[in-house]
Amino acid sequence: MRLLQLPGEWTTFLDDGRGDASCLGPMSGLEKTRATYAAAVDALGDPARTRLVLVARPETSSLAEAARTSNELVSSGIRATHLVVNGLMPEEARPDPLADAVRRRESAALHGLPLELTTLQVDRVPLADHNVVGVAALRGLLTTAPQPSAQEDVSNHDGGTPAIADLAALVDELADQDHGLVMCMGKGGVGKTTIAAAIATALADRGKSVHLTTTDPAAHLADTLGSDTHTLTVSRIDPDQATQDYRDHVMASKGAKLDAAGRAALEEDLRSPCTEEVAVFQAFSRAVSEAGRRFVVMDTAPTGHTLLLMDATGSYHRDVARNLAPGMHFTTPMMRLQDPDYTKVILVTLPETTPVLEARQLQDDLERAGIHPWAWVVNQAITGTGTQSPLLITRALHETGQLAAVSEQSARVALVPLQQNPPVGHEHLLSLTRSLAHA
Repeated sequence: MRLLQLPGEWTTFLDDGRGDASCLGPMSGLEKTRATYAAAVDALGDPARTRLVLVARPETSSLAEAARTSNELVSSGIRATHLVVNGLMPEEARPDPLADAVRRRESAALHGLPLELTTLQVDRVPLADHNVVGVAALRGLLTTAPQPSAQEDVSNHDGGTPAIADLAALVDELADQDHGLVMCMGKGGVGKTTIAAAIATALADRGKSVHLTTTDPAAHLADTLGSDTHTLTVSRIDPDQATQDYRDHVMASKGAKLDAAGRAALEEDLRSPCTEEVAVFQAFSRAVSEAGRRFVVMDTAPTGHTLLLMDATGSYHRDVARNLAPGMHFTTPMMRLQDPDYTKVILVTLPETTPVLEARQLQDDLERAGIHPWAWVVNQAITGTGTQSPLLITRALHETGQLAAVSEQSARVALVPLQQNPPVGHEHLLSLTRSLAHA
């Protein structure tokens, strides 16, 4: 869909690409915006004009997130038409405990497909034995013919695996202190929630006071932790709840001194989109401040949302610095994030080309803001599992180049192998933070 505006006229056309532009007539700017939005929603909600495809991994949490997305679209008058389940472990002739466990897990997830997704046309894409990067590899997804393994990742290493620690080493180093902020960051789907929950559980198991919180609307902390959370304080920074709490506070304080007209005007101001940004930032700031007396482990939202929050944090810091008198002492959330003794940022990624590149870009963005990542965690690695599956062995070979690339980014890198059992519940989370040498 293209938005066209004729020079010198307050007339907007929506062109659907078929040459039959429909005139919306002379309108004010706000009316045009509303009409454009309504027309766009109509086009997206028309299955004859739009094919909306949801993509998920064959995992319960990923399918649940696809269902949540579907519900949000339906509330806007838009319905998904297709679901692609990507990365299914194919059948192999040779039995292997890890591969067999993955297949059972995926089968159970698909058997329990959320109701919202059962009406969609479902396509299944098998797991490839190589990173699907490049035009040739992408074309291979569109054919059922056997595809040769890509060799670009394997040919660039000498066959050795970089010396990488395990998650236990990172937790041991964190536990040398009694408080601090631990922020797990990365793109969506790399396992930030699992890694954050494992670190929090391990710190609590060492007798530390720990608050595990998330800013990710897609996070499933309760599902990951299971029922045994008595050693942890668990919370979620819910944008809707934070916004409502902020509005209530402002109306009860500032609004209490206003007349009816003033309160109505204030309520209108609080309906501004920036109100949510302020409210979430305040909730985030409280969590950052709490880390001065206990551990706060934060499962952040995917990269884009996190960077927006970092932008708000930086803006607040600059505003405070600009308005205080010279020489006055102050501490802002940004200053705490930039303090390596106070904040430990952990970048979580997968041993694949795109997640590693995106994590490197995130690191660059953080570095420009004066925030230096403390460690990287490579999650769901085949390396170190001892698998005998031919497909997984080949994938492990392809991981070597990515592990080397990660090792060049940070002196602290931890490897978390792909698990036979889902890392859900106290004991399974603790197993992620036990030394691989004693596993």
